[in-house]
Amino acid sequence: MSVLLLTFIAAVFLLAGFIKGVIGLGLPTVSMGLLAVAMAPAHALAIVIVPGVLTNIWQTFAGPYFLDIVKRLWPLLLSLAAGIWLNRDMMTGPYARYGTVLIGILLVIYAVISLRRFALTVPPAGEKWIGGVIGLTTGVISAATGVQVIPSMPFFQALGMKKDELIQALGVFFTVATLAQAFNLSAAGILDESTAIPGVIALAFSFTGMAIGQSIRTRLEPETFRRWFLIAMIVLGIYLTCVATYEIYFA
Repeated sequence: MSVLLLTFIAAVFLLAGFIKGVIGLGLPTVSMGLLAVAMAPAHALAIVIVPGVLTNIWQTFAGPYFLDIVKRLWPLLLSLAAGIWLNRDMMTGPYARYGTVLIGILLVIYAVISLRRFALTVPPAGEKWIGGVIGLTTGVISAATGVQVIPSMPFFQALGMKKDELIQALGVFFTVATLAQAFNLSAAGILDESTAIPGVIALAFSFTGMAIGQSIRTRLEPETFRRWFLIAMIVLGIYLTCVATYEIYFA
């Protein structure tokens, strides 16, 4: 990769890490959205995998709820992995060029849902089968885009978990998704030694950005920052959708 592209990757993960440090989320979503401006989703995901796996594994075991989460959410986790595997050729096959369009659309949907703060609930009796449907749908979408927040995030928000349990549950969920995607990319020959340097840069700058964001969190208004972040995601999503659609049909 050129020095210019490596610099761009460093800037993307510095910003994505900063956002995660301030509001506690957004690193994979922001980095996939921004990297899609300069490269195919499959190559962007290969770079996101390294910091994604490490940060998600840490989040998975940073709490006492791991076994309870697996027992409660196993249909969601199993179907998530199955969905990613079933749609494994979408990011590298003949339809890969549509991946950037899908990323743009998902960013807009995610931002709009988050801004509106829909109050959803999942009945305990239907939690497992609904979780299975949500996991499979998220897996299929994630295999094509690398984005794992739709429709999983509204589902998690509807479970009524305590804050610490929810954070750990998201860690478990994203760990399963990231490892399944890493398997797909390895099988396709995309996740190899060529992604090592960009991955290390992504890891270093994402943690640097997180540290900066956490250090100044108290000096910012997190809710205001979150609102503008989501508005920026809408703008980025619209831009990606329009540019990618133009390149597919008119370029």
